[in-house]
Amino acid sequence: MKCGEIIEQIEKQFPPVYAQEWDNVGLLVGHEDQPVSRVMLALDATEDVIRQAAREKAQLLITHHPLIFHGVKQINDRDFTGRKILRLAEQGIACYAMHTNFDVMGMAEALADLLKLTDSQVLMEVLPSGEEEYTAKEPQGIGRVGMLPRPMTLTECAGFVKKVLDLPYVTVSGPADRILRRAAVSSGSGRSMISYGLAKKAEVLITGDIGHHEALDAGEQGLCIIDGGHYGTEKLFAAYMEKWLGKEFPDLECVRAVQEPVFFAV
Repeated sequence: MKCGEIIEQIEKQFPPVYAQEWDNVGLLVGHEDQPVSRVMLALDATEDVIRQAAREKAQLLITHHPLIFHGVKQINDRDFTGRKILRLAEQGIACYAMHTNFDVMGMAEALADLLKLTDSQVLMEVLPSGEEEYTAKEPQGIGRVGMLPRPMTLTECAGFVKKVLDLPYVTVSGPADRILRRAAVSSGSGRSMISYGLAKKAEVLITGDIGHHEALDAGEQGLCIIDGGHYGTEKLFAAYMEKWLGKEFPDLECVRAVQEPVFFAV
């Protein structure tokens, strides 16, 4: 099949109109008419991931985070982004990114389901942008807020999150014995989700990339924090897309990249 055929189906399910205006999603490197029989899935298009894609003879690399975020004036081997673009082109590997549009149309619900939230609703509503008209059946947005599967202390909830997301550790802020019933979840960097969590009466925000001052301010307003890290709350991307592509394209081979988190505990 052609690269463009795969992209067409992806963009029906995860419309780019839901990407934030600062984002850069879509086909970033490659030809739409390129034949594709094997896809590699990864959170980031690192140099190591690109080497893995070449070894696995993948013709398409699908990532969550975009390889190119800012304007590129030159493509050469003098900087790491240029080297990656050149290597992809030389190896005949197309690179497609689905970032905040996937956060809205896939990641939020998947994370809420993993954590068994009930009566969930959108945490921060996102309206489609751009000239193309797109009408969803119901409000869409980043994150979810809902009821935990049972009342639990903050310590118990942290252990639950750690187990469900298969994390080596989580960082917790708030009274350890506080009983929690209502949780907000937002994958990746959730600093901007604190105000939305408070507005939706959440008692804990499960997310990543929360700093000292954000956690302190959230706590003083009654919101506990469970920080599973950016990688930890988004690593489900590859498994999710492997399953989805398998249903849409049964003949397509999908391979998940081996990718370690940027940070680890010692």
